[in-house]
Amino acid sequence: MRALLCETYGPAEGLVIRDLPEPEPGPGEVVIAVKAAALNFFDTLIIQNRYQTKPALPFSPSAECAGTIASVGEGVTGWRVGERVAAWLGFGAAREKVAVSADSIVRVPDALDDAQAASLFVTYGTAMHGLIQRAGLKGGETLAILGAAGGAGLAAVEIGALLGAHVIACASSPEKLALAREHGAQEELDYIADDLKVGLRRLTEGRGVDVLYDTVGGDLAEPALRAMAWEGRYLVVGFAGGAIPKIPLNLLLLKGCDLRGVYWGEFVTREPAAHRRNMMRLLDWAARGHIRAHVHATIPLERWTEGYALIGDRKAKGKIVLTL
Repeated sequence: MRALLCETYGPAEGLVIRDLPEPEPGPGEVVIAVKAAALNFFDTLIIQNRYQTKPALPFSPSAECAGTIASVGEGVTGWRVGERVAAWLGFGAAREKVAVSADSIVRVPDALDDAQAASLFVTYGTAMHGLIQRAGLKGGETLAILGAAGGAGLAAVEIGALLGAHVIACASSPEKLALAREHGAQEELDYIADDLKVGLRRLTEGRGVDVLYDTVGGDLAEPALRAMAWEGRYLVVGFAGGAIPKIPLNLLLLKGCDLRGVYWGEFVTREPAAHRRNMMRLLDWAARGHIRAHVHATIPLERWTEGYALIGDRKAKGKIVLTL
């Protein structure tokens, strides 16, 4: 079988496709014949050894996939060969077949294609965990999202709207903001054309933002924090802007607000029951058409550099999915 491999740390151009033996399922495992493997921003970091998860070399990137069950291991019940499933792996999905724990897979509704199903875990799972478990978002509260047109941002836009929040999309171009509005944002702010702090305070009539979902970091973090409401919750989700900001802690004191980390991968490990509840809720929403993962591009596995470039250059509006 073919597998995209990181054999030495570095940029995406250094990845290679190799032929590997097909995996056999161990006890409690199934083998998935992968049809779609989604990429996320952290995939650009993990291959450079710049991410908190550091798999041993060689490894395949891509943390989430969708396909069909090719074989079932000893002790696995309730699953059969040929069923459509999706799974969260952490890494390792960019290959034609992969063995995973049966506890980590979910059934894919007929209404979802493989690319959409593969795109639900990281971005939507993170948004669910961030907005529900970490922020305790309530209906009627104001939610501002930095990087609202990327995969993570669009997921937060949709889920925030479903939870009854007043959603302000913040992005770097009118085209990206238009996409966020299509997915449920009620207001938008172009942080290239407008001052972020001033704009957020204007859109909240001076009160400030109740919950801020930050996928960008960098130079946007401090002005966003200065626009928080009293007892607001600032969610640290990622650093697509490249730089990890240094926050003046006096702002937390003056605002009476919280700075809260959102580490979805660790949440999955530590609270598997809560994670499964989140995913079942997401899949129900997806089957009903309430959410729809926006796939910017589906790209054949052998053209992986194109997918990485779209993410690294911040040109992706939604998810990039490698197809097999």
